[in-house]
Amino acid sequence: MPSAVDEPPAVLYGNTIRKDNGYKADSYTYYPVLIIGAGESGIAMGCRLKEALGTDQFRIVDRQAGIGGTWWINRYPGIACDVPAIWYSFSFCPNPEWTTFHPEGREIVKYLQGVCEQYKIVDKIQLNTLVEECTWLESEQVWELTLQHLVTGTGDLSDQDRAKIIKEHGPGSVYMHKEVVRAKVVVSGVGGLVEPKSWPDKVPGKENFQGEIFHSARWKYDVDLSGKDVIVVGTGCSAAQFVPRLTKEYGAKSVTQLMRSPPWVVPRMPPPGGDENWDKWGPLLAKIPGFNKLIRKAIFVISEHDWRLFGSGEYHEKERKKVEKVALERMREIVPEKYHEMLTPNYAIACKRRLFDAPKGWYYGLNDPAIELTTLPLTGVGETTVTLGPGRVYPPVESKSSAPTHKVTLPADVIILANGFKMTEWLHPLDITGRGGTKLHDVFKERGGPQMYMGTALDGFPNFFALFGPNTVTGHSSVILASENMVELTLKLIKPILKGDVKTVEVRKEAELEWARDIQSALKKRVWNTGGCTNWYQSDGWNSTCYPYTQVWFGLQCMFPTWRHWDFKYTTKGVAKQRAKTALKYFALLGTIYTIFTQRQNIQGLDVLKGILKQYVRTALLSGANLLQATERKI
Repeated sequence: MPSAVDEPPAVLYGNTIRKDNGYKADSYTYYPVLIIGAGESGIAMGCRLKEALGTDQFRIVDRQAGIGGTWWINRYPGIACDVPAIWYSFSFCPNPEWTTFHPEGREIVKYLQGVCEQYKIVDKIQLNTLVEECTWLESEQVWELTLQHLVTGTGDLSDQDRAKIIKEHGPGSVYMHKEVVRAKVVVSGVGGLVEPKSWPDKVPGKENFQGEIFHSARWKYDVDLSGKDVIVVGTGCSAAQFVPRLTKEYGAKSVTQLMRSPPWVVPRMPPPGGDENWDKWGPLLAKIPGFNKLIRKAIFVISEHDWRLFGSGEYHEKERKKVEKVALERMREIVPEKYHEMLTPNYAIACKRRLFDAPKGWYYGLNDPAIELTTLPLTGVGETTVTLGPGRVYPPVESKSSAPTHKVTLPADVIILANGFKMTEWLHPLDITGRGGTKLHDVFKERGGPQMYMGTALDGFPNFFALFGPNTVTGHSSVILASENMVELTLKLIKPILKGDVKTVEVRKEAELEWARDIQSALKKRVWNTGGCTNWYQSDGWNSTCYPYTQVWFGLQCMFPTWRHWDFKYTTKGVAKQRAKTALKYFALLGTIYTIFTQRQNIQGLDVLKGILKQYVRTALLSGANLLQATERKI
């Protein structure tokens, strides 16, 4: 039987935005729902709150100066989606006007902003606003958040760059004023591909360098690369997109790209008929009703087929070998022979994120005589030079290889870091304090690593939900699909809160612990952990990034939550509703029993009984069929 929690004695929190204590120093604004982040996940949450729950009583805050999350902040040359755009878009708001199968970043930002306009939530988004603290007030049963309003544009800087500005010019150069707000529900849409990694600690001399040093995630277009010697640190997905453009489009004199280990490179998924035909006919075909939906479903099936690469059984190993063979053959056909050994990975494909290469992408760019790929380690930086070697990071020094190991000093005018993001620092930089003063990141440490039930909730933090939290990343599907699944799960959980029936929703501790145990156990049998590589999915042996099952399974779990894993604290109103529903069920059962026994007094009583049972079976079958159809549509 549900139990009601005590109503707050002095303050009544409802389902509308309002301002409290306007004349006092402790004045605050109350929001029924506050969403952190105006990227894909935050946008999806806002749109679906309006569409599914019929409420616009929420606020979205983001520290950046524009809408779009990782696509807003990452603006390096050639940035594009390596997942087909039809698949990398919201199911509830498809875009029939993609100009290409794999559009560049600016077009994706335009799409996301267009979604906000279509759903009329632009006025709900508050930019240049950093969430500094988020604290659960047990006596009030709400979250209290401290917001820092930033000087426009400073939220686009990395934490390190903001700290440097504050140190040199004072807090007023970044922070304008502080605001305190309260929220019944907090939803985090904080993404992972936002905060870039910093300069490698083991490499000395950075302070002596006279040229520019910047991260690809904070590209400086005011830096002229024409006639310059450029050093690029990293060979990930970002570098693969911008390196080929540096010489041809930006006039760089030379580009030296430093690689620690080779990525597995596969061609990105081609559109039906090829890129040229798609660019010509795709926009017209998109106007045919159902065409884009058909292509979207086909891409989903193809993507899910790639799941075969992630297991550790004999079948999965054979499938990986087939794909590896084709990938190596393609590499040897395209790149110069001097790179063949260097670009042959010594680990299983899919252990790291695969690099989906464009038709005239990174591999073709390595034929440019002005671009040099090397595995000599970066060991020092001078005023106008960098020092590479001695040694070699790949192939391993102990292996029999003719790859160079000598020490060399190269001229350098610009150094571009493409060394990734701080992916394992989940919910960074939020300072979240739950029930009893418990810090969220302390719980992560105590339990072995970052973890949340379904990547969404943690016990001790009621009414707090994360979208795309720990262990929700896939290596084969669309991140938007995963985000949408978590949005739908979250909507189911907060709906009774917004209706006033439930005070708090919290995952049960035993359910969260079992979820984390199962996830980490399954990951030990997946290629990310067994493939023989070092990847950014793990930290200190704990894989907090990957989801070890299919997206079909994850979607079903979000569509049909295991309610016993959740603890609902009902309001007095909610308790009354629950008791009324229970009473109606009992009355319906008693009525059925009474009908059966009264009909038995007749000669035809048995036939009537059979008729009633048949009707129940028929109703159950129809309900099941409708449920399966709904499931099929969702998938």
